Amino acid sequence: MTKKLPQMHNVGIVVESLDEAVSFFTELGLTLEGRATIEGEWAGRVTGLGNQCVEIAMMVTPDGHSRLELSRFLTPPVVADHRNAPVNALGYLRVMFNVEDIDEVVARLCKRGAQLVGEMVQYEDSYRLCYIRGPEGILIGLAEEL
Repeated sequence: MTKKLPQMHNVGIVVESLDEAVSFFTELGLTLEGRATIEGEWAGRVTGLGNQCVEIAMMVTPDGHSRLELSRFLTPPVVADHRNAPVNALGYLRVMFNVEDIDEVVARLCKRGAQLVGEMVQYEDSYRLCYIRGPEGILIGLAEEL
């Protein structure tokens, strides 16, 4: 018998500035659910990194169903940087959020330093879509259902 997958809990993004990332995703409409420092041998057994110390901030969407875990590693140090990879790079690509007014959201986020990646486009009579780069080059997608 196959077990059902009850839900996806969160998507994780590693950042250099936890405060800046929390501020950006708060402006987008997520709420800070909590912050904590996770450290010790037990945590390193999960990640395979050994003894680690990481600050995390858990952000939750307004509907309460999706979470974004922002992490800032203190130890061990970060070993790779994929923030400026193009949208066709292998691995993590982006997180997409539905928004009610894409023009208003993009304008607000651009005031906080976000940049439009390509163009705002309309897909048939269904969606208006765009990709933006937020703090530290984090790639996110925005979609407004028409």
